[in-house]
Parts: sequence; structure tokens; C-alpha cells
Amino acid sequence: MSDPIGALADRCLLPGFVGTSVPGWVRRRAAAGLGGVVLYGRNVESPGQLAELTRQLHAERPELLVAIDEEGGDVTRLEVQTGSSYPGNLALGAADDVGLTRTVAAAMGAELATAGIDLDLAPDADVNSNPANPVIGVRSFGAEPRLVAAHTAAFIEGLQGAGVAACAKHFPGHGDTSTDSHLELPVAAADPHQGALEPFRAAIAAGVQSIMTAHILVPTLDSVPATLSRRILHGLLREELGFQGLVITDGLEMRAISDGVGIAEGTVQALIAGCDALCIGGGLAEEDIVDRLRGAIVEAVRSGRLSEARLTEAAGRVDRLAAWRAEQRPAPAADRQVGLEAARRALRVDGQVQVGRGALVVQLRPGSSIAVGKVSWGIAPAGLTFDQPPVAVEEVLRQAAGRGLVVVVRDLHRHPWQAAAVEAVLARRPDAVLVEMGLPAGRPEAAHNYIATQGAGRVNGEAALERLLA
Repeated sequence: MSDPIGALADRCLLPGFVGTSVPGWVRRRAAAGLGGVVLYGRNVESPGQLAELTRQLHAERPELLVAIDEEGGDVTRLEVQTGSSYPGNLALGAADDVGLTRTVAAAMGAELATAGIDLDLAPDADVNSNPANPVIGVRSFGAEPRLVAAHTAAFIEGLQGAGVAACAKHFPGHGDTSTDSHLELPVAAADPHQGALEPFRAAIAAGVQSIMTAHILVPTLDSVPATLSRRILHGLLREELGFQGLVITDGLEMRAISDGVGIAEGTVQALIAGCDALCIGGGLAEEDIVDRLRGAIVEAVRSGRLSEARLTEAAGRVDRLAAWRAEQRPAPAADRQVGLEAARRALRVDGQVQVGRGALVVQLRPGSSIAVGKVSWGIAPAGLTFDQPPVAVEEVLRQAAGRGLVVVVRDLHRHPWQAAAVEAVLARRPDAVLVEMGLPAGRPEAAHNYIATQGAGRVNGEAALERLLA
């Protein structure tokens, strides 16, 4: 006997899975009406393999939404092995050419469409107003609301013009925080009306198909996380801003939710608050978590906590996004060259940075956030690499004797061990070139020769290398 409530619950779930082929449980649930899946770097080996994976998924149910987190720059799933062919948001904001941003997003969209992706969980529409933010940083177009709004709209137009749905995130704004919602519940103290909402208004005006919620506390709006707040998702997003598209949660296993109300309860509260699609699977990627969340939703309806009408509305929005995707025309072939051009235009160069091919490249590599994951980055070839302190400064100076020296860092302002090492090196080698591949918020006074790449995508490194060797 069919279970209509369970079928509606299924439609709202977007789980992940492990592996580069489709597990049997995903095939079975896709055929039975699962709303979608989210792919991660662990699911991608090559363009051909990804296209075959999505073909298999859509063969089970053409309306299944296949989503991926492809922001470009630091956050890439398509090119997790090599680094992205496109710069991320901060670089595009630094170039500050909305036509270029639109073109880059269109090229990315064409690649995603060719790979069989329906929904890209991008762009990041956060205003990075707090330089100490450990999870947004270079993923934002910048710290000025109007600039972020203009480039958010352009990115959405380019991506959706290529036939792939966009997702503006993280509503109502994750930029004014100093902690990572993957690890704890951040607090955004400022009222989002003071600037953080401007990019979301622009996204809605640009016709964005979906918006992702932030697992953050906004005390000026509510006393519960935004993902679980009806005041924020219905009162602010639906009624005040007028958004009628799909509202997607950030990963429900993130500790901002799982350490609070718990994953199952968070799922129910998110639906009650106004979320439509529920993401799970970044960390919990087996069938039992889907069973657990489905059961929690069904029980909430049967107990009267969640109305069947609200669940029907949510499932309907998932279906409408799938219908939108089905109507899109094939995208033109991608022009990857535009990515390198954008990375070149984003560079900020000061002093004498030409070092020649014999220079020693030293890379100080801090750990990546969970959102970024383990992605190749830097400037090749590196002669010495340090992933943690201590940095062998004397060895660096010994190997660099008689030749050029380049020190590559990432978010120097957030890592005291990097800053101390750079200070020690520059005190002895003031001619050294410092290359900042994170947020350029902590340039040392002694760094007379300096390159800011505005991000750590592969093309950002390539653009910097061109200048070093010019």
C-alpha cells in the first residue's frame, strides 16, 4: 500500500552517497521518487565518469535533481584533483566587471550542464564583512554590499542562462561571523538589513531558482538558527523579500544543527520553518540516515506538528525546479580560457615580483575548511612545503641563497604561525616575494614585493606564476 506522506517526504530529501557509481539504494529510491542527490568531490573522477554517473541517476527518474557545490576557485568538485579552471568570487569581485562574472558563470554552467548537473549550489552571496571569518573569506565577492549584489546577480544570470539552476547562499548572510557552522553555531550580530540582505534581493530580482539557508543565529531576527526560523524563512524571505522559489538547507549534519536540536529534529523544524529541500550527506551518506529523516518527517505529519499542506508545498517546489531544468536548452560549449583571463585581471601586484625560473618556492599550507575540502592549490613547483609549525626558516634561507625566493601563504591574517615565519624570512630576505592566495587582509609591512591572487584556484596560481616569471 502506498504511503502518500512518505512519498512527499522523499521528494524533499537530497542525500549524498559514497563512490563514483550509483549505489543500489540510491537507484531504488530515485526510481521511487527521491527529490534529488548532492554530489561531492568523492563522487567525481573525470568529466566522462561524472556524465555517466548523472546519466545513470536520471535514467532512474528524469526529474531527479542532481546538485553539486561548484563555486569555482577554492570550492570545486568538478576539478577536485587539479584545482579549478575558474577563479572564485573574490577574484571576480576584485576584477569588478559584471560582464566578466556573467561570462565565467556561463562557462561553468556549460560544463555543469554537459556533465548532467541540474542545480549548482552557488553563488555564495555573503558579504564578507568580517575578515576573520573562517569559512566564507574568498568565497565572497567582497565586503561591500552593492558590489556583492551586482556580481551575485551577474553570476546567477550566467549560470542559469546556461541552463543550470543557481542557489544563492547562505541566507540571511554568513559573512558577519567568526566561526564555522560546520563546527559550531555562529552568531551574526548585525541586523541583515544593514547590508547582508542586499545580495539576496539582487538574486531574487535576477530570478534565482533557489536559496540556501545559513545555520547561524541572528539575534536581531530570532532566537533560533536561521534554518529553523519561520520568522526568517517565511516572514523575511517569503513575505518581505517576495521569494517564491526553492529554499534549501545547508548540510543538516553540520554541528550548528546536529549538536543543537539534532539531525532528525532539525529536519522537521526546518520544514516547519519554511525549508523545502533538505541536504544531508556531506558526512552521513548511507541509506539509514535517509530512512531516519523520512521517518521523522512522516511522524511529524501524523502527530500534527508538521502540516501535510506545508509538506505538499515543499515537495511541489522541488518538482517545479525539476520542471524548470527540463525546459532549458542545451548550453553552448564552455570557454575555459575566460577563467585564466579573469584570474589575471584579479591580481594585485606591488613591487618587484619577477624572480626567474631558478627561484625557490616555499608554501605554507594551513588546513582547509570543510566547505573547501582537500583541493590542490598553490604555485608549482614548490621547493619546500610546510603544513604546520615549526617552519624551518634557516633551511629556507639556506636553500634560497643566491637565488630568488617566493613565499606562498593562504589567509596570513588568520594563522599566526605563518605570520611569524614570514616575518622571520623577510627580516633576512627583504627581496623575497610574498604571494597571498587567501583573503589579502594581513600584508606585513616588510612585504615590499607582493602578489594577491584573491583566491587559491588553479588558475589563480597560474596567473601569479606568469607574473613571477615575466
